[in-house]
Amino acid sequence: MTTSTKLIKTGYSMKKEKDYFADLVKLMSQLRSEDGCSWDREQTHKSLLPYLIEEAYEVLDTIEAGDDERLKEELGDLLLQIIFHAQIAQERGKFDINAVIEHLDAKLKARHPHVFGKKKAASSEEVLKNWEHIKLSTQKGRDKSVLSGIPKHLPALLKAYRVQEKVSRVDFDWKNPDDVFLKIEEEIRELKLAQHKKRIKPSEIEDEMGDILFSWVNLCRHLKINPEFALGRTIDKFIKRFSYIEKQLKKRKVPLQKAGLPLLDSLWEEAKRKV
Repeated sequence: MTTSTKLIKTGYSMKKEKDYFADLVKLMSQLRSEDGCSWDREQTHKSLLPYLIEEAYEVLDTIEAGDDERLKEELGDLLLQIIFHAQIAQERGKFDINAVIEHLDAKLKARHPHVFGKKKAASSEEVLKNWEHIKLSTQKGRDKSVLSGIPKHLPALLKAYRVQEKVSRVDFDWKNPDDVFLKIEEEIRELKLAQHKKRIKPSEIEDEMGDILFSWVNLCRHLKINPEFALGRTIDKFIKRFSYIEKQLKKRKVPLQKAGLPLLDSLWEEAKRKV
């Protein structure tokens, strides 16, 4: 069964009479034209940055929620950002969306020699290691690094995870989670010693705390847990439970500021059982 046959059977046929992607590119060009939208015309790569980040996070939210209908919509919004940036680049005489796709096509084929070439990869881990080696060998200039390409503005937890993930693919890694636990214990001891020093600089305490957090991220990776998602879920859980406390206090007509720790603790335990 071909891919197109599968799509037809699920109700999503590839209609030859209409090129949706080309129509979308044409639509963006029209919006940026003199007869188009003034807001769209004013946008630049930099002015669109907040929207790109926001749309990516909205896609993440819909995947977490398992909402396919919203995922379809949010993927469209994210695609719009890509088309938007490509259109601006085309107007600047740099590249167009076809060049973006052509470059991606070539890169995917080069990075998958086990599919498009003769190289073999027995596991997904080996695929990732090959990916890093190929990427490093094809980097231009003197500043070749396994860590190049990691976005500077990634959230710190996710950035730490990606850094550790990348170096692990060149075998710079702990052997097992137990080794990471020992490293965390070592870092905690160093923090305790640092905070008891008489003339310690705040930056030194910050450095020690950063080392602990970095080690915890490493443990997450070894346990196959994304720290950004794990912390996000805990934050959401905390918000729900604290909201429960606020609602219970409101029912009792007790101001939050006057509730007192014993009552707050009691309600927190109640929230843990119910929320």
